[in-house]
This record gives sequence, structure tokens and C-alpha cells, in this order.
Amino acid sequence: MSKNQVKIPFTNYQKIVILILSLTQFSVVLDFMVMSPLGDLLIKDLSISPSQFGAVVSSYAISAGVSGFLTASFADKFDRKKLLAFFYAGFIIGTFLCGLSSSFYFLIFARVITGIFGGVMSSISLAIVADLFDIHHRGRVMGFLQMGFGISQILGIPISLYMANVWNWQAPFYLIVGFACIILCAIVFIMKPIDEHLSLQRDNPLKHLWKTLSNRHYRIGFLATAFMSLGGYLMMPWGSTYAVNNIGINQSDLPLMFMVVGLCVFAIMPIIGILSDRFNKYTIFLAASIIMVVAVLIYSQLPKVSLMVLILVNVFMMMGIMSRMVPSQALTASLPEQKDRGAFMSINSSLQQLAGGVAAMIGGLIVTQKSSIEPLERFDILGYVVVGVIVTNIFLTYRVYKIIKQRNE
Repeated sequence: MSKNQVKIPFTNYQKIVILILSLTQFSVVLDFMVMSPLGDLLIKDLSISPSQFGAVVSSYAISAGVSGFLTASFADKFDRKKLLAFFYAGFIIGTFLCGLSSSFYFLIFARVITGIFGGVMSSISLAIVADLFDIHHRGRVMGFLQMGFGISQILGIPISLYMANVWNWQAPFYLIVGFACIILCAIVFIMKPIDEHLSLQRDNPLKHLWKTLSNRHYRIGFLATAFMSLGGYLMMPWGSTYAVNNIGINQSDLPLMFMVVGLCVFAIMPIIGILSDRFNKYTIFLAASIIMVVAVLIYSQLPKVSLMVLILVNVFMMMGIMSRMVPSQALTASLPEQKDRGAFMSINSSLQQLAGGVAAMIGGLIVTQKSSIEPLERFDILGYVVVGVIVTNIFLTYRVYKIIKQRNE
């Protein structure tokens, strides 16, 4: 790869598409990520246990996984723009239902609906990226898309927590619905059809799905993505409860913590994207994984510390987590052929969500809490499990890297 390839600027339309996809990612990520900081309020308000809260988180992830798997059978049979608009509209409806929730069971129902539609958004977005951008520029695009995570923490989560403290924990979901409606209009009226892949389709949907699943190289990519998801979801749902009940941080300090962490992630994501395009993607992934292992071991065994120390540890850990995702997704998106991208990305997203749902349930079984105001117990054990998952993911991602390298030689 030459340096000139990296420096080719995006067209104006490509920039608009990146913005739209980044904002859709922002809203979907915020809808999921806000559950963790709202966790302590939600557990206390609904009088539920950690395992029940794990069920709330996993209900979204598992329904998203099932939806993604079913979508994989026909994802390459439609204009990707139409798929994006359809599933985003369903996501908006599900999020609105979350805002109406006032009981544990209705919230589970609402999260299932949201997961069915929202869980497919990432795979559709990644397929669009793979169609519109070559491999030498995907790292940068992935970096911009992942900035939605940072923005959700800089603005979305602090504002959501403030609204939850002033009104109730349901209020942030109404905020997401209003924002998402604007983005849906942009998808419908600004984006052009994305249908070049349709001319490459010859198999019926089920046969196409089976062919994608039976590809040995694709299966290695699926496993790498599943373990990537396991490593993140095992600890993520318990962030606010751990900070408040174990570390002793005030609930009112959580917005500041998430904002600072988000600012740091927002700053580093474009840099990681550029580095992933300029240097070996696996090397970047490996370095980030080592950082994450160290951060998890420190974070999961913290004594009572100041807010500043907790923020620094969280920044360190989240930089490791997000710096793994950019090169990993860029590598995985390069595995399928163009005619298989929609199916591959849907299956990949499905396994990612299913693995996340399983991880949330496992996390809920590992950690315990005597009451909603008591510290979480066995959180250190959860940290060791996460480290084991990360090490396995390093090996699987190396195999993905070798496959791509051999194919390009």
C-alpha cells in the first residue's frame, strides 16, 4: 500500500454517507450504552437483582442476534439503503416503547423489539462501508463510525443521566427517539440507492446463507468477532453499579466520568483509524489487546479510590477496548467477497450480539449483590474471565489476519 492511497480524499457524497452512518451508529450505540450508566437507578427503581438486570441487557443482545441471523438470508437481496431505513424505523419504535416502560417485564419486551431492529444496523452499515470504500480507506471510515461511541459518552450519556436524575430513567429514550427521527429523514432523502451487489446474486436466500456459513475462512472471522464481543459485554453492564456501590462514587458524579472517558475515546478513534490504514492492522490490535488486559486487571480489583483515579483507569481501559475494535472490524470486513458481504455482515453482527447476550447473562451469574445498596461481589473473578477471553480473541484475530495476508500475496 502506498502513502498516496491513504491520502486520497473522500468525495463530498462519501463524507455525507460517513456522517449519516456515524449518527445512526451514535443513536444505536447510545440506546445500548445508556443501559449501563442507568443500571444503578434502574435496579433500585424496579427493585431487580443483578441477574435480572443482566436479563434486560441480554434480551436486547439475544433478540438482535436472532434478527441478524434471519436477516442474513436476504440481506444481499435488497438495496442496502432501503434495509437501513426499514430497520432504523423499527429501532425508533422499540426505543419509544422503552420510554413507556414502567415494569421489568414490559422493559424486557421493549428491549426485545429494539434489539430485533437495532441489532442489524451495524451489519448494514459495515456492508455499506465495504461497498463504498476500498480496504485502504476502511480503517479511517471505521474510526469515524466508532466515534459515535465517543460522542455518546461525551454528550449522549451525560445528558441522558442528567435527564434521568431530573425526571426518570425512561426520559433518555425519548431523547434518542427525537434525534433518530431526524436521522431517518436524512437516510430516506439524502442517501442514494446502494444496489450494485444485486447483479452478483444467483443463489436463493437460504442457499446463499448456507454457503456463507459453510465457508471455513468466514467461520474463523465469525469466531473472532464473537470473542471480541464476549470480552466487552462481560463487564460493561455493571459499570455504574460498580462505581457507585464498590468504589463509592456519587451517582451525580457519573456524568462527568462518562464525559471525560468519552472525550478521550473521541480523540483517539480517528488516530487509531489512520494508524490501522498506515501500519499493520494486527499489530495495532495486539497492542490494544495488551493494554486492555492490564486495564481490566487493575479495574476489576480497585479499592475505594477517588473519582479522578477511577476516571483514569476507565480511560485506560476504554482506549484499549475501542482501539481493538477498529483494526479488528477493518480486518473482518475484508474477509467476504462482495456478493457475500451483506450475509456475512449480518451473520457476523448476529453472533456478536448473541455472544454479548450470553456474556451479559454470564456476568449476571458471576457477580452477586446482597441488596441494591450493597457492593457487587466476585467482580475480580469476572475480570479474570475477561482476560481469558481477550487472549483467545488475540489468537483468532491472528488467523483472520493470516487469511487476508495470504489472499493478497
